Amino acid sequence: MVTVEKPIPPRPVTHHRMFLTCYEDTFNYGWHHVDLFVHDEHGREVNWVHWTVEADGPEYADESVRLEEPELRRTTPWEHHVSAFGMNYWVAEAAWD
Repeated sequence: MVTVEKPIPPRPVTHHRMFLTCYEDTFNYGWHHVDLFVHDEHGREVNWVHWTVEADGPEYADESVRLEEPELRRTTPWEHHVSAFGMNYWVAEAAWD
C-alpha cells in the first residue's frame, strides 16, 4: 500500500504557536527591541510585530510586554541562544490571556 502525503496548504491558515524574541545589541546598532512571532502548525511564519524597549535582555522584554501588551503573557522561561554571527538572543512561548 502506497501512502500519499497530503500537501501543505499554500498559505498559513492556523495560528498555532506564538513566541517572543528579545535580543542583545551586540554590534551597537542602537536598536533594542522585542519581536512577537506567530507560526502555523507547520512552523511557517504567519505574522510578526516588534516594538522598541529601553534596554536588552529578558527582564526588559518582560517589562515592555507588561506595558505595551498587558493581555499578552510569557508562558515558558526565556531560553538563551547565540546566533551564527555571535548575537545573544532569548526566546519564550507566549499567549493571550
